[in-house]
Amino acid sequence: MILKRQLFILIALILASGMVFSQNSPNIIVFMVDDMGWQDTSVPFADRVTEMNKRYKTPNMERLAAQGTKFTNAYANSVCTPTRVSFLTGMSAARHRVTNWTSPEKDKLTDYADDLLTSPSWNLNGISSGPSIPATVNATPLPQLLKDAGYFTAHVGKAHWGPFGTPASNPRNLGFVVNIAGSSIGHPESYYGEENYGNNPGRPLMLNAVPGLGEYYGSDIFLTEALTLEAIKAVADPIKYKKPFFLYLSHYAVHTPIEGDPRFLKKYLDKGVDSIEAKYASLIEGMDKSLGDVMDMLEEKKIADNTIIMFISDNGGLSLVPPRGGEAYTHNYLLKAGKGSLYEGGIREPMLVKWPGVTKAGSVSGQNVHINDFFPTILEMAGIRNVSTKQTVDGITFIPSLKDPALKDDSRAIVWHYPNRWTSDESNAFCYASAIRQGDWKLIYLMKQKKLELYNLKDDLGEKKDLSAANPKKTKELAAKLTEMLKSYKAQMPIYKSSGLPVAWPDGTTTVK
Repeated sequence: MILKRQLFILIALILASGMVFSQNSPNIIVFMVDDMGWQDTSVPFADRVTEMNKRYKTPNMERLAAQGTKFTNAYANSVCTPTRVSFLTGMSAARHRVTNWTSPEKDKLTDYADDLLTSPSWNLNGISSGPSIPATVNATPLPQLLKDAGYFTAHVGKAHWGPFGTPASNPRNLGFVVNIAGSSIGHPESYYGEENYGNNPGRPLMLNAVPGLGEYYGSDIFLTEALTLEAIKAVADPIKYKKPFFLYLSHYAVHTPIEGDPRFLKKYLDKGVDSIEAKYASLIEGMDKSLGDVMDMLEEKKIADNTIIMFISDNGGLSLVPPRGGEAYTHNYLLKAGKGSLYEGGIREPMLVKWPGVTKAGSVSGQNVHINDFFPTILEMAGIRNVSTKQTVDGITFIPSLKDPALKDDSRAIVWHYPNRWTSDESNAFCYASAIRQGDWKLIYLMKQKKLELYNLKDDLGEKKDLSAANPKKTKELAAKLTEMLKSYKAQMPIYKSSGLPVAWPDGTTTVK
């Protein structure tokens, strides 16, 4: 299997040699973490060091932040697949309609049943890039454009772009030359090599078993470490032959199951950290070691000066108890709530970017940015211009903020749209909600409650004081803007079970079915 993979990579490199590019083109690494919260790091993204920053040990995130730019107002969607499709396409979730996480099983809804509303016919089969597949968004994926321009494109880790039985279940159908351990699954059956990462020969296949890591079966190599080793192997030949590469290293950590990384667990238990939270902290530190190993490799190969590193999480940190330990909804404090919510705890992400020769060491940007923006930004970084895509790209480049972190465009509006229900919990904007942020102002539309909430995040980061009654003018203005943008995206709205009619837009207007 290893020799076959190496031969495939070599053939791909030979074919790519006919492309028009130069090794002056930067290598690009996107380091995506699963379910990592804004506070799950020793790097402070708030205006002060918090207790959570003191708990977690992420020296390599600190190292990356010291070398590049820290974004303190970076966002993704509230759950995983919508973010991953937005990253791949540059589209708002409201436009691509993959508004909830996708099941490994084709045509299977993942919405929690509700007594009043039903979710619209969203794209539950994820993304497609070729012939139309029912319930998918057909789009030109980012790695395909990079590959067409001569980049060697490697996917390592979690994919989660579409169910088994659809092309998106294999990242190679989306423009990646190499795929290691990526499939339809959204979390691992097991992080342990001793448990074959959920693969049990001679027994029925576990739905969430991690594929493609057979050489580590029976070993004591934790999943995060195995993926790191494979990522370093994947780019060895492009480095050797001086071909630019795009590495998407997408860790399964720190998603459930919350299983302790034995390399780091004991130190947290010895400090008296709750046993579940100690395991969680060890997952964080293992992820950080992976980042450090990749950075070390770049320096050893003397290519660090021509390699861009972009770090982000796919949604906010999980705050439900169980499976987390401690008190529910406190894990992302200073932020409110967590994964699945349109409050800040569910959507604000730790984001770091290092672009040698462009970013200023230790700089901080307060610009509002979104995962949609990675698509046009990466294309511009790679020098790829005037591309033709099937989809309308909603993201905008944040390269101006990399060049001048002091820049701040408060006119830019960012929209979230979740016409679904994620869990049994109806609190904390976990279901049927839309939101908009423009400048320091944020409006949340709670569809089931027919309620608007207004917050000034500069003064109230924890979204404790609803200003909708005190400031009806701003509430009306943002409700109109949110409605306008949702309509421009052709966004879907939930349906009342009793009447079959969609819920009203944020400004109160209705749409005839």
